[in-house]
Amino acid sequence: MKIETDYLILGSGIAGLTVAIKLAEQFPDRKILIVTKSNADESNTKYAQGGIAVVIDGIDDDFEKHINDTLICGDGLCNREVVEMVVKKGPKRLKELIDWGTNFDLTAEGNLDLAKEGGHSNHRVVHHKDQTGREIERAILTKTHQKKNIEILDFHFAIDLITKSNSCFGAFVLDEKNDTIIPVYSRFTILATGGIGQVYKQTTNPLIATGDGIAMAIRANATIKEMEFIQFHPTALYMPKSTSTFLISEAVRGFGAYLKTKKGRRFLFDYDVRGELASRDIVSRSIETELKNSKNKCVYLDCTHLDILAFKNHFPTIYQNCLLSGIDVTKDWIPVIPTQHYLCGGILVDKNGQTSIENLFACGECSQTGLHGANRLASNSLLEALVYANQIFEFLKNNDKKGSFVKTIISDRFISNNKSLDKKIIHKFKEDLQNSMQQNAGIVRNDTDLKKTLEQLLLWKKQCLEMEYEYKLTKDFLELKNMITVSIPIVAFSLKRNENKGSFFKEGKTINLQF
Repeated sequence: MKIETDYLILGSGIAGLTVAIKLAEQFPDRKILIVTKSNADESNTKYAQGGIAVVIDGIDDDFEKHINDTLICGDGLCNREVVEMVVKKGPKRLKELIDWGTNFDLTAEGNLDLAKEGGHSNHRVVHHKDQTGREIERAILTKTHQKKNIEILDFHFAIDLITKSNSCFGAFVLDEKNDTIIPVYSRFTILATGGIGQVYKQTTNPLIATGDGIAMAIRANATIKEMEFIQFHPTALYMPKSTSTFLISEAVRGFGAYLKTKKGRRFLFDYDVRGELASRDIVSRSIETELKNSKNKCVYLDCTHLDILAFKNHFPTIYQNCLLSGIDVTKDWIPVIPTQHYLCGGILVDKNGQTSIENLFACGECSQTGLHGANRLASNSLLEALVYANQIFEFLKNNDKKGSFVKTIISDRFISNNKSLDKKIIHKFKEDLQNSMQQNAGIVRNDTDLKKTLEQLLLWKKQCLEMEYEYKLTKDFLELKNMITVSIPIVAFSLKRNENKGSFFKEGKTINLQF
């Protein structure tokens, strides 16, 4: 069995669905296939609480201020041309989302209600309560289902790209329901597979965020860049017995909440004049330092002085989740810790979203566009996804004739084996990997631990390769393989980096290693 399609999109978040909708409207006689390993609505987009940073108020705010905020946050590593492009194209992309049926919060006067988050000099974050991502996903998925030439294959797992002579011709896909592998041939392939959160023990990312697209790109020899820049969100709800991590949006601090130690001291002004509104890297590292010095397990977010009715209106999900966890924000402080949140590096793309492999594109968190540099400015990620989805569409619209189907069918890439690997073994591997990455490739790193971790990762990679030929390929095993694959450059790039920048901080001297 094989499948042929004009456009293959791997991932069903805001980036992938936006490209799909635009291609479907431009080319109604062509087939667009979306492959997603879970439900179509399960993506990192769905869990984005804050919103989209867009310059709307032309009186107090302007493009240059947003550009400058982004450059400051990126700590000298942003591509200014890319930053200017994304910021300036933001308003048009936002209008498009609204036209597609996305509902954003409005003021009493009927204008967009703009929030302020850490690192921003102005109120410019458009939102829908504290469930912006979920609302966007709802709207664009509804529009996607209206397009007759878009097909969604849910519960299908992309294993590897089909490449030949540095060109991409599709991907091998695992049907999770019957464990059969299907070659999907396409003229153009778009990776929109999200981030790498599950590599870490503590992450705000959903279970699907296992770095699959980046891992496939690595195996296909695509260029990847700046994988060492892992952004940690400063304020995830600290619930040590919980199996999932709930995010307390940065917009809560923008709303006026205070970060305090167990003894009630507002400590952030010791580290930055902006206090609670400093950028994420500074807030996360400040909390990490306080916890290390105090030996406490968490710090606290104090909302008790705020207008609680307004708080409940702006953050209903956060309010309810805190109540379910036994925390009444009207009188209790919220225990929080920094938690892995976003990858600033990834698959290197140009301004059209093209990777170093012909006919292969990438957008969203799996891509490295140059927008974020060493640290992502809050709420710039959904903006980036929208703009780059449109950039890819515009390129494909105007350069349509380059893509072609592979001439020869590659059918013997995977060896059929019915022997199943014990799930307990996979679980133990994942647990060991997550603990190692959390401890040794987290907010503060050092070369000694990084070197030991790299040696361990390379050993695990070798063991996975041996198991791949001995056992049946399953989604759980393939995710483990991908998690190890993306962890290697995170650690290797960390060893190579000599200068602390943005979200990257390393103690001691760098060992000069070659990879």
